[in-house]
Amino acid sequence: MPDRPDTSPEHLPTGVELTALDPTFRADPYPVFARLRESGPVHRDDDIKRWVLTSHDDVDRVLRDRTMAVDPRKATPGTYMHLFLSTRGREHSMLMQDAPAHTRLRALVSKAFTAPRVERLAPRIHDIIDGLLDAVEGQESFDLIEAFAGPLPVIVIAEMLGVDAADHRDFKRWSYWIGMTLNPRLTDGERAGIAAAIEESDTYLERVIAERRGQPGEDLISAMILAEEQGDQLTDDEIVTMCRLLLAAGNLTTTDLIGNGVWTLLRHPAELQKLRDDPSLIKNAVEEILRFESPVVQTARIPMKDLEVGGCPITSGESVLSFVAAANRDPAVYPEPDRFDVSREDVHHHSFGGGAHFCLGAPLARLEAQMAIAALVRRFPHLRLADEPLDWRAIPAFRGLAGLRVVVKEASA
Repeated sequence: MPDRPDTSPEHLPTGVELTALDPTFRADPYPVFARLRESGPVHRDDDIKRWVLTSHDDVDRVLRDRTMAVDPRKATPGTYMHLFLSTRGREHSMLMQDAPAHTRLRALVSKAFTAPRVERLAPRIHDIIDGLLDAVEGQESFDLIEAFAGPLPVIVIAEMLGVDAADHRDFKRWSYWIGMTLNPRLTDGERAGIAAAIEESDTYLERVIAERRGQPGEDLISAMILAEEQGDQLTDDEIVTMCRLLLAAGNLTTTDLIGNGVWTLLRHPAELQKLRDDPSLIKNAVEEILRFESPVVQTARIPMKDLEVGGCPITSGESVLSFVAAANRDPAVYPEPDRFDVSREDVHHHSFGGGAHFCLGAPLARLEAQMAIAALVRRFPHLRLADEPLDWRAIPAFRGLAGLRVVVKEASA
């Protein structure tokens, strides 16, 4: 008989129990975070060789500390961050690079990903949303993830990159497998799936880049090719890696933001009614969703010098994991942190990270979520959750639903 997890009051979750691979954590990580925080906000996870932070102020301090590294090559061998050392033939994305490489890449890419460029996407995002909702109009129920929250960011990113609509399904599949690279306990089958997805996506992107170099367009790949900073430009390998990052970070997290948001609103009908009565609350509502049910659970750093966090000495080269989702519900900072309130005054959060690695795609994710949730609420006034069990995806570092069936018609009396 397999060993059962230790659920005694003295036992603190550790290792895989602190990932979405664990069914208890996957279903609801917040009681786990509360137990860790109450026992001490800095927790030593000896199983996966990392320090775990759950308090708002500790997480905020670490994310803002620009002396901290993210490059796994700087991690002590055997520690959590060292697991991500393999580059599979290419440099890591800027998500796992430090200055000056990170500074250079971000400066070049930001020129192709500016706020005005994102704002110009709003009319097209509106059309995509309308088309997806038109497709489910008249149905008694539908899977929100499959029919709406999943396709929307895939189509947006794919169109931004200038790829064929026929290839959108491949993009979604690649984004799923690339997101799985954060799993510290991959099976051989999962490693094979990741390798195949990377090879397929890289081959595809290399072909598109070659085409754009010969005939630039108005798309993001063309913009990255043309981007220049002090005479410096992105190489083809860097553009492929950046596109891969957009696939994993852009598609997966925005799908989860929309899915988590709708699920949360439908479980809190009074808050949903507030939003129906005052649609101008949508921006604040999305920020509260990001705080309350963050699609990103964690982010990691590597100290480059010995330091102390929460009274615990941490050695240079060790892995420090900040649970941003835990920080977002720290009762020391947020009054009634487990209460969802679309009109909450202080909705600041750490769901987009912080410091030098603050999410470059945050404006786009916010815009897509605001427009998607507002349109859904407006189009379907009787929307409710179907009476079906939830299936949360088992992808470490992220929190999102594999499916969410919603009912469109008014409940019968």
